[in-house]
Amino acid sequence: MQATAQGWLILQLTDSAFYLGLVSALGTLPVLLLSLFGGAVADRIPKRKLLFVTQTVLALQAVTLGILAWTGVVQVWHVIVLAFLLGTMNAFDTPTRQSFIIELVGKNQLLNAIGLNSISFNLARILGPAIAGILIAWTGVAGCFLINGFSYCATILALLLMRIPSRLPAPSQANLLDSVRQGIHYVWREPDIRSLLLIVMTTSIFAVSYLPLLPLFARDILQTGAAGYGGLMSAVGIGALVGAFSIAMQGSSRKKGFFVFLGNLLFSLALIGLSLSRWYWLSLLLLPIAGWAMVTQNVTVNTLLQTAAPDHLRGRVMSFYTITFMGMTPFGNFLAGSMAQLLGAPLAVMIGAFLNGLIVAAIGWRRPGLRRLA
Repeated sequence: MQATAQGWLILQLTDSAFYLGLVSALGTLPVLLLSLFGGAVADRIPKRKLLFVTQTVLALQAVTLGILAWTGVVQVWHVIVLAFLLGTMNAFDTPTRQSFIIELVGKNQLLNAIGLNSISFNLARILGPAIAGILIAWTGVAGCFLINGFSYCATILALLLMRIPSRLPAPSQANLLDSVRQGIHYVWREPDIRSLLLIVMTTSIFAVSYLPLLPLFARDILQTGAAGYGGLMSAVGIGALVGAFSIAMQGSSRKKGFFVFLGNLLFSLALIGLSLSRWYWLSLLLLPIAGWAMVTQNVTVNTLLQTAAPDHLRGRVMSFYTITFMGMTPFGNFLAGSMAQLLGAPLAVMIGAFLNGLIVAAIGWRRPGLRRLA
């Protein structure tokens, strides 16, 4: 909801595509640059306390932006600074939240818990922009920021009410930079973890970048306009939601590695089908498959990484996951946009999907044991 309102506010203030891209980049860049430090911090102090700090700062960031917009004094530089603060907090918050799940539920229910987490994420992705559109019409963008800011009270209260066994990190004599190096060395020495992260990075660069190109499919290829674009985006969200529900309801699967490669294969095939489709209804059938496959792959990889990582390094391992999952997406979007400009959106999506499937298949061929990971 805040992301939708922030984009609308920038458009109101500047009427500039450049500033839209700049603010979006500044909200993402800290995730790429600082997540390794966020993971190192998560391994050094109790995660619940760190989440209390990050969630409080995120609440204050949203309320501040809401007050500035409500009073009419907001300027572009305010939004830029607060977007950078948002990205910085996410660089610490995301790996901490990801690595905190196993402390809440244990290893046996980790896959189900991550599936539930994915349900909340995809529900927010479906409902958030719709709620934001209604609020912007009723109250302006300030209402979105203020409601978002006060909604953090529920999260902060939940953190305060949690009663879980305290897991104090082992004392470390290393400074923060040495802790980051230890995380890098661990990931590099563990071929399974390295390969799983490479799969996520490949998908983020070559496959997930089809999403920013969907407006071109709706307008130019399928000729359905804005309403059709909304339908395509909803189809992706529905597929992702179904995938998350199916994962959350299944037991502790002994074929997690198999589902990583199955998800990637179906994702690539669905996108190749989308690139060839010239029928709106066929595209509506293909996109839920893409949404289901993407969630199945990434939730399963998330589970495998958390299960494999030792307690004292889990935050740092999940910071790598954050970088490969979130931090690589802007590069993929830029690459896909450039290819679409030169070759057209369908060919850009087809090439990206083919490269995604080919690289991940090569990883599976080089590391056949990945398919048998439980």
